[in-house]
Amino acid sequence: MYELALPLLIGLIVIALAFDFLNGLHDAANSIATVVATRLLKPVHAVIFAALFNFAAYFLTIAYPSLHKVADTIGQGLIDRNFVTPAVIFGALVGAMFWNVLTWLRGIPSSSSHALVGGMIGSGVAHAGLTGIKWAGLNKTLIAIVLSPTLGMILAMAVMLLTSWLFRRSSAVGAERSFRILHLLSSGAYSLSHGLNDAQKTMGIITVLLYSTGHLSGAFAVPHWVAISCYIAIALGTLTGGWTIIETMGSRITKLSQHQGFSASLAGSIVLFTASALGIPVSTTHTITGAIIGAGTARRASAVRWGVAGNVVAAWVITIPASAAVGACFYWLTLLF
Repeated sequence: MYELALPLLIGLIVIALAFDFLNGLHDAANSIATVVATRLLKPVHAVIFAALFNFAAYFLTIAYPSLHKVADTIGQGLIDRNFVTPAVIFGALVGAMFWNVLTWLRGIPSSSSHALVGGMIGSGVAHAGLTGIKWAGLNKTLIAIVLSPTLGMILAMAVMLLTSWLFRRSSAVGAERSFRILHLLSSGAYSLSHGLNDAQKTMGIITVLLYSTGHLSGAFAVPHWVAISCYIAIALGTLTGGWTIIETMGSRITKLSQHQGFSASLAGSIVLFTASALGIPVSTTHTITGAIIGAGTARRASAVRWGVAGNVVAAWVITIPASAAVGACFYWLTLLF
């Protein structure tokens, strides 16, 4: 247990909620890219729609408490809980936030999730060395870096092919009307799954901080006030948007139809709900990007702007090591005080 003055504890919790807000702002594009790009909803209506479903995930976890496994993975599945100190938490959060702001300003849809994982690993290793890493949890997360966009792509292609066959006898006008409704429903499901998976990452950080400072004890469990605070923060962040990333996600990778938007959103939500049930902190950005590429490829491979997609993938590869390096630097900075 590490002693920490109450004002500093409150300050760290505020920083964690600021990260959650920034996560919502940074990842707003994930939730609404397809509905904005297809002009299904106006941007202002889309962000309100996404924010409401982000927060609605809170009520889903009340009905199904087992869906809070991601918070457990972040809180004690990456770094041994005994090695987590307030300084480690500070380094992890600032490292992740630095990378989020940098990529947001550049319009690069990088992963807030993996920025936080990288910050946690970098700060934790700076404090305790490699012995502090829990390799099972880290390996599960690293494998998901590859699997989540790949599964999103495959599922989106499968949904495109299946629904094309189911609507083969429908008129173009009738099919378009149906896919507009289905796209709205699938986008709501995706925003719900996005809030469910992403808000839990901050919950895990705040909860392990409370355990490390002696404010919680016993089995690892997220307090009610922590959960609702994190869902509110990510929903408010989503309300602020993230328009440059929306352009990359929704139009620069491939031009989307309502059919493709529905397929991408449905595929992404399936992947995220499954990951949340398994306790895997996947990247919502990676997942929806893979799904959008899959929906575009199902039409024809040339419909995808592979140069833009390649730049996105490059950002994925460097996110964890870059945020880990920044997280370690900010941890060492705390040693000066």
